[in-house]
Amino acid sequence: MSIPRSEYPRPQFVRDQWLCLNGTWQFEIDYADTGRERGLRDVELKGSITVPFCPESPLSGVGHFDFMNAVWYRRTVMIPRQWGGQNVLLHFQAVDHDATVWVNGTFAGRHRGGFTPFTCDLTGIAQAGQEITIVVRARDLKGNMIGQAGGKQCPGYERSGCMYTRTTGIWQTVWLEPVPAVYLMRPRLTPDMTTGTLRILQPVTNSRPGTSVRATLADDKGAVVTATVPADLDFTPTVELKIPAQRLRPWSIEDPFLYGLTIELLDSAGAVVDKFDSYAGMRSVTIDGMAVKINGKKVFQRLVLDQGYYPDGILTAPSDEALVKDIEISQAAGFNGARLHQKVFEERFLYHADRLGYIVWGEFGDWGQDRPRARATYITQWLEALQRDYSHPSIVGWCPLNESAEEITDEISGTDDLTLGLYYATKAMDPTRPVLDASGYSHRVPFVDIYDSHDYDQAPATFAQRHAGLAKGEPFVNNGGHAHSRWSQPYRGQPYFVSEFGGIWWNPKAAKDEPSWGYGQRPQDVEEFYNRFKGLCDALLDDPNMMGYCYTQLTDVFQEQNGVVYFDRGEKFDMKKLHAIQSRQAAIEK
Repeated sequence: MSIPRSEYPRPQFVRDQWLCLNGTWQFEIDYADTGRERGLRDVELKGSITVPFCPESPLSGVGHFDFMNAVWYRRTVMIPRQWGGQNVLLHFQAVDHDATVWVNGTFAGRHRGGFTPFTCDLTGIAQAGQEITIVVRARDLKGNMIGQAGGKQCPGYERSGCMYTRTTGIWQTVWLEPVPAVYLMRPRLTPDMTTGTLRILQPVTNSRPGTSVRATLADDKGAVVTATVPADLDFTPTVELKIPAQRLRPWSIEDPFLYGLTIELLDSAGAVVDKFDSYAGMRSVTIDGMAVKINGKKVFQRLVLDQGYYPDGILTAPSDEALVKDIEISQAAGFNGARLHQKVFEERFLYHADRLGYIVWGEFGDWGQDRPRARATYITQWLEALQRDYSHPSIVGWCPLNESAEEITDEISGTDDLTLGLYYATKAMDPTRPVLDASGYSHRVPFVDIYDSHDYDQAPATFAQRHAGLAKGEPFVNNGGHAHSRWSQPYRGQPYFVSEFGGIWWNPKAAKDEPSWGYGQRPQDVEEFYNRFKGLCDALLDDPNMMGYCYTQLTDVFQEQNGVVYFDRGEKFDMKKLHAIQSRQAAIEK
C-alpha cells in the first residue's frame, strides 16, 4: 500500500535523510476529553485512521463530522539504524489544535495552534535502531472555539453560510529526521535587488568554536557564488551572496526563476557536519504612489480568493498534484495570484507557487472568534507562520486579520490591541513586504501599507460608481461609505484594492431545493454570468488608481457555490473567456 502524501513536506529546507510516518495509525475519539484519566496514553487504541487526513474527512477512513473534544493517535515505528550517532527529530507539519506528544511513555512536546509545524527533539528519549511508540493527543474543545484561531471551521454542528467542515487533529505530514548534535535550522532568505545580493540569516543550534557556515548559490550553468562565514562570532551568522550582474536573473510572474542553494555547516577542521538544499528567488516588492511594483515594474494583482478546501481531504489536499492543479486552474482563468484565505497553506503549495510564478498574500486563519477575547496565542501562531514562510518569493504581502469589525470609540478596544500587535509583529519579522492590517472592514493602523475594501455589489454600473471616489482620495470603505468609516482610520493615499468582490452564484448542476448560496441573484444563464464578471472586472481594471483586485472565489466550497470551478475542480466556465476578460492591461500598469 502506498504512503499518502509521501512527498518531502519542507521543500525549501531539504535534508537527504528522512522517514515519512504518514499512513495507518491507531486512533480513538475521546468525546469528553477524559482519555488521560482513563489511560489512553498507555493502551492500544480501538480504531484506525489514515494520516495525514483529519478524522472528519473521507480520506481518513473515519468520516466523523460531529465535535470531537479530543482525539488520540498511536503508532510504533523503527528508527533507521543508519541514523546512528545522530539526534532524531519528530516533526508535525500541522495538528489542530492543542497537541501533546509522548514517545515511549515520555513527554516529548506540546504545541497550540492548528496551522503551523512543530518539532519534538527525541534526544535522551530515543535513538537510531530503536523501536518507538508515538502517542499524540489532539484537543479541539468545542467550548474553546471562540477565542481560538480556526479559520472557516464551523462553530456549530452544521455547515452554514461561509463556515465549513471542521478539522481536528493531524492534518499534515508527520515525519522523522536525523540531525547532528550541532545543526542548521531554517534560514531566512532576503533578496536585495538594489545590490544584487542574497542575504542569508542562518541559525545554528549549540554552535561550537571554529564552526562556520558555507553557502553556495547555483543556476542552470552551475555555481554562481560561494561564501563562508564564522558561525561562532555572531549569535546568528549572516551570509551575503553577491550575484554577478551577468548571472542575476530576477524572479517574476513571467519568469519565475529559482536559484539552487546549498548551505553547509563546517567544523573547526573544515569537515561538513550538516547540510541542506534550498532555493531562492531574487525579487523586490515596492510601492510607487498608488501602485505596487515587483522588480520595479507596476503589476496589477489579478487575485482570486483561494480557501484551500477539498471535498475528500477538507483542509488537506488529497495529493501534491492537487495543489499544482489549483494554481493551474487559477492561471488558466487569467488570475496571476491569490489571497490564501483564512488558512496557512501547507509549504508545498508555496513551493509550487514559487516555481510557477504565482503571487500570493499570506493570511492567518483568524476568523470565527470574538476578537476582544483573543489571546497572545494569535500573535504567537502568526509569528510561527511568518517564520516558516518568510523566504518564499511568491509571497508579495501579508494580512493577519480578515473582516475584523468594531466601531472606533473612546473605549479600550481589544480589536485595536490585537490589530496593532499583529501588524507590528509582522513588520518586525518582515520589513521587506507590504502589510495589510485587516482585509476589509476595520483598518485600525494609521499609515498602514495597503488599504482595501470588500464589495459584493453585483451591478457593474453601481459597483463602478462606488469606487469612483478613489480618484479624489475618497475610496469606498466598508461600513461608512466613502473616506471615513466609523470602523477605520482615515485613508491616507495608500495603494488600494478591492480584496473581495464578485462571488457570483452559479451552479447549473444544483437541484432547486439544494441548500446553496452565492452573492446576489443567480444569473439567468451563463452569458449573463460572463457579462457580469466582465463588467465587475472592467470597473477595476479601468481605474488608474486601483492596484489590483481579488475575485471570490477559486472553487465552490460545500454550500458556497460561487467558484470559478466546482468543488471537485470540474470545469464550470470557458476558461479562455475568463482569461480574455482579465488579461488586458490594467490602467495602473500603463
